Amino acid sequence: MIRAQDVSKYYGSKRALGPVSFEIEDGETVGFLGLNGAGKTTALRIFACDLRPSAGSVVVGDIDAVKNPHEVRKRIGYLPENPPLYTEMIVDEYLSYAGRLRQMSKQQIEKRIPAVLEATDLTEVRNEIIGTLSHGYRQRVGVGQAIMHEPMLLILDEPTRGLDPVQIVEMRNMIQNLKDNHTVLVSSHILTEISETCDRLLVLGKGNILASGSESDLAAQMQNTARTIVAVKAKEGASSEEVAKILREVESVSEVSIGGMEEGATVFEVLSGGEVRAELCRVLVGGGHDVLQLARNHRELENIFLKLVKDGGQSSARN
Repeated sequence: MIRAQDVSKYYGSKRALGPVSFEIEDGETVGFLGLNGAGKTTALRIFACDLRPSAGSVVVGDIDAVKNPHEVRKRIGYLPENPPLYTEMIVDEYLSYAGRLRQMSKQQIEKRIPAVLEATDLTEVRNEIIGTLSHGYRQRVGVGQAIMHEPMLLILDEPTRGLDPVQIVEMRNMIQNLKDNHTVLVSSHILTEISETCDRLLVLGKGNILASGSESDLAAQMQNTARTIVAVKAKEGASSEEVAKILREVESVSEVSIGGMEEGATVFEVLSGGEVRAELCRVLVGGGHDVLQLARNHRELENIFLKLVKDGGQSSARN
């Protein structure tokens, strides 16, 4: 879907991005993760043909985005950091206007609007003036205009910025649903949101790609270990240490520590040389124990990210 080769952007003598090279496949959801000023927005604006690179090439599908930006724009939906909203318009009118800008026919627009309203959960406010809506609903309207023409590629720049915790969860769920029909690029500095939403991460720092891969990939590259939290309700008569012994016997598991009790289950932290969740679940259930929780350590991505930024990309995780 996207192939970037030695892409860079300069503002005068100041380098904002690059050179960076990477590929994104159809159907992937890729997160651009980095501190403010890392180059995330510059990269997304180039891919959206909103900004021309100083050097390098970008191909979307089979189309050169530098030579044929108008053709590429037809295939892209873009939500910039500040959504391009006309606050005096009602939601329906605005979506219709967005469709006309994309050269959709009246019939296409009328058919498409109900689906967009449903996908963005805007049906109940479709006749309200955008300026009267909450920030969360305005972000949804911004996503609505981006998907109005059913683009192949959807680019979302900081879609959860300024949202409250409930709205962040709602936006996350919306993006998860959009993944079924679009290749998605999303930028954020909210680590947990990127981890929850994306298949793969591109970590940017000072205009460079510091690392690329899934959270598990980055953890393995950076620390040579993965941390898994397992909550187990042991079968009658079995001790926590007996359960820990079962976990230690799983291949590549290097350490098992026993934590406290949580809702009648014992919590274990398992260190391993790679992804072992499926095997952990298999041996526990096979031994007659109940698995109540099985998840990666929620702080793992944060630790990886901080280490990458601190190291400046000099670690072995660099791609």
